[in-house]
Amino acid sequence: MGWMSDETGLDKCAANYVPLTPLSHLKRAAHVFANHPAVIHGAHRVSYAQYHDRCTRLASALAARGVVSGDVVATLLPNVPAQVEASFGVPACGAVLNTINTRLDVDTVAYIFSHGEAKIVLVDSQFLGLAEAACAQMDGTAPALIEVPDTDAGYPASGRHETYEEMIAGADPAFDWILPQDEWESLALNYTSGTTGRPKGVVYHHRGAYLMTMGTVVSWRMVLHPVYLTIVPLFHCNGWNHTWMMPLLGGTIVCCRDITAPAIFGAIADEGVTHLGGAPIVLNMLVNAPAEERRSFDHAVQVFTAGAPPAPATLSKIETLGFNVTQVYGLTETYGHVTECLWRGADWDGLAKPDRAAVKARQGVAFPIMEDITVLDENMQQVAMDGKAQGEIMIRGNAVMKGYYKNMQATEEAFAGGYFHSGDIAVQHEDGYMQIADRAKDIIISGGENISSVEVEGVLMGHEDVMLAAVVAKPDEKWGEVPCAFVELKSGATVDAAGLIAFTRERLAGFKTPKHVVFEELPKTSTGKIQKFELRKRARDMS
Repeated sequence: MGWMSDETGLDKCAANYVPLTPLSHLKRAAHVFANHPAVIHGAHRVSYAQYHDRCTRLASALAARGVVSGDVVATLLPNVPAQVEASFGVPACGAVLNTINTRLDVDTVAYIFSHGEAKIVLVDSQFLGLAEAACAQMDGTAPALIEVPDTDAGYPASGRHETYEEMIAGADPAFDWILPQDEWESLALNYTSGTTGRPKGVVYHHRGAYLMTMGTVVSWRMVLHPVYLTIVPLFHCNGWNHTWMMPLLGGTIVCCRDITAPAIFGAIADEGVTHLGGAPIVLNMLVNAPAEERRSFDHAVQVFTAGAPPAPATLSKIETLGFNVTQVYGLTETYGHVTECLWRGADWDGLAKPDRAAVKARQGVAFPIMEDITVLDENMQQVAMDGKAQGEIMIRGNAVMKGYYKNMQATEEAFAGGYFHSGDIAVQHEDGYMQIADRAKDIIISGGENISSVEVEGVLMGHEDVMLAAVVAKPDEKWGEVPCAFVELKSGATVDAAGLIAFTRERLAGFKTPKHVVFEELPKTSTGKIQKFELRKRARDMS
């Protein structure tokens, strides 16, 4: 269907068909925005012409060290300029970029080096010991290490390896970028968090990343020259693809190595940050920052938040600080965010503050680049859009991974029925907006009743003394399992376990109230997600 009766001579050619790739954004920006600030990190401030030059030199240097098309180049870096440059410089020599979580243990990093077959690793001096230990533990040939010192942050070069700046200084600034011949070619390799078993390697293609950069501009309603603060780790879904997106608009990337309230408020005040992304824990940190850690600013900051659904209380408070928050949702397997809680204008403008925060906490509808994202039952049928019937979020579109690297069975299972199975349990409202009830593994079944840990957490976070809360299942002889709350209190808080239980009982059905409350600092991942698998272990050990 769709072909005209005579299309003789109407073929693809170099003039009318070019494989989509986000690399084209920086090639254009180097000319269109040549003198505009591209990347800022303390004293490191480069224009787009300089940024393109540094990425070109990186590509040249990697090629000179034997990296060829299809090879993997890994990074163990925080949000520093070398990580930003790797987004373009690594694929520009035809290689596949593998950004690795800097908080992983030695055994897992060794597995990723080996499984991904990294040829070279760019490693921050802070994490050099981790990389060296992982190389020593590997079976087979270990990758070469290129050290990336950050003296201003207190991490000078060790002297044991060639440094990043030494490597690119002697490279060819005229190196001809190797662009994909097919937009399905692999661009990046990202590993899932691997909370159980080994992490899986998620493969991105150029087409998906290119479309993500376009879709984000639309959904975030962006205009020329945004200033983006890199709070989301660039090793997490390649920073939600924002590094590849910013040259499209001539935007400025402000690197944030250490995610603290003073660093964030300082960047907004000093660099004019207009956009940032982060997990709800980041919003919570800003809301609860003491006055001495805050800076005033006179513009609205647009925020994408994703991860665990943010508590409505947090969303309500942060808007008064000058942040406009949009809830988004996605996974490593979908290049980051693929749904948004698109504001419904006049329908929602008149909502009272608590109701406004409640609807903002929904995961919403599909990004414009996605084909279909909905909630289906176990028979792959649409659930009732009544805000009550639960099913699994299913995703179809061009911003879905190619599959899991060297894991055909897991890939087939993930794509069964023509959709990517997210593993997230949700309801869908009458207007089609989705709202996560829980991860499938986080639903608490107590006496035959399903309890959403997210719902209970939202109520707990509404208490004025609560900084963070996470709810998991605790085995129970009578009920099978009951809710157990792990709570991090604000400084000076006075509430006790009985008080929190009474607080939730006033707002939830009795069976949903936590039966146990533990006060402690919650374990978190580098992306700010609470490590519920650790809390589940602790709850089991308490039984």
